[in-house]
Amino acid sequence: MNSKASVLQQAEELIKPLASQHVPKEGTQVEAIIDQWLHAVATDSQFFTNPAISEPSIIKNEVITTLKAHGLYESRLQFWSEVFEHLPLKTPQEPSFRFIDLFAGIGGVRLGFQKVGGACVFSSEFDKHAQQTYKNNHGEIPFGDITYIEPTHIPDHEVLLAGFPCQPFSHAGLKLGIEDTRGTLFHNIARIIEEKQPKFALLENVKGLVSHDKGYTLKVILKTLTDIGYSCNISKDLIESGTAKQIQIEAKKMILKSVDFGVPQNRQRIYIVLWKDGLIDTFKYPEPLRVATRVSDILGEEPCEKLTISDRLWAGHQRRKIENKAKGKGFGYGLVTPESEYTNTISARYYKDGSEILLAQKGKNPRKISTREAARLQGFPDDFLPSKSNTQAYKQFGNSVTVPVIYALASQIKKSME
Repeated sequence: MNSKASVLQQAEELIKPLASQHVPKEGTQVEAIIDQWLHAVATDSQFFTNPAISEPSIIKNEVITTLKAHGLYESRLQFWSEVFEHLPLKTPQEPSFRFIDLFAGIGGVRLGFQKVGGACVFSSEFDKHAQQTYKNNHGEIPFGDITYIEPTHIPDHEVLLAGFPCQPFSHAGLKLGIEDTRGTLFHNIARIIEEKQPKFALLENVKGLVSHDKGYTLKVILKTLTDIGYSCNISKDLIESGTAKQIQIEAKKMILKSVDFGVPQNRQRIYIVLWKDGLIDTFKYPEPLRVATRVSDILGEEPCEKLTISDRLWAGHQRRKIENKAKGKGFGYGLVTPESEYTNTISARYYKDGSEILLAQKGKNPRKISTREAARLQGFPDDFLPSKSNTQAYKQFGNSVTVPVIYALASQIKKSME
């Protein structure tokens, strides 16, 4: 048998001419199609294809026949080994369900759902640096700009996952249904849900979504999705006729804290779980684990000296804290010790000055946490490969999700599907 790399390289070259016909008109590399097809062969999932050219099942048979003819495919499990065995974070051999990963970042949401037996059959991420980190860890380049991807081309799946940007909607809305959301990235999510009809969807966003535009943004999101045949833990009557305040009170029950799931970070996010009407009555959100957390849980043993901040930066942090306090802002930097219960929320700007999380050190200035410590602060396993660029790694972990929170949600969603 050829080496893993050469088998994959041969397979990629063989199917590239066929795959290139199905590339979206902008924003996606042909490699994304190739990776999706090879992973779909390995997990017996549907191909991403343009049905105007050919049906997914026909192309899949054609690809498998070609691979067999060149001695690259003996059985599905053998091919799964060729595709995934070299990766530390593997897709299950025998998936119990399939999901898609939109606004995927570096795949934190994917990790939680893989851990409960799911296989990712389509991923999409706009940022090129995040795409490369995703490829290094999950073995696939995500598709690019979601606005150029036709929902009908996306493979079938049971669960749709999306952490999406918070954008305002026109106040002329709430009359045209899904059309009210045009011009926003949420519109693309809603179109995919409407077309593909997954059993469940998980939408992740910042806690501020609840109060964004005085609750109007959340109301439009919920009304759009419930109008196309989905339910959540907020009743349709309340979404339709309730006040923004009433909806906000219920939505706050969908906010989960990272520190409640064994991670020493005070991160709060809203997780909107939706399901096809009639599938279940209500969704049981995961309960806090009630385990003690300490910042020391995520710290490395021998921190790099470069992580210690300079006298000038430390003086600037202290000065800004005094100035902000005088203005009533109340934030300049967040200083913790190894014994602290948790840190502030790590953000995508952490690489700039580390202000939100500084670790006190005896006899010297505080230090920033390392990229590996940032990964642990988001619950990523130690075999996850961060970007080689520290700037990008900090950005990517700051933009990501806390994996143990996602795992807890994934476990509950899987139970609800059984």
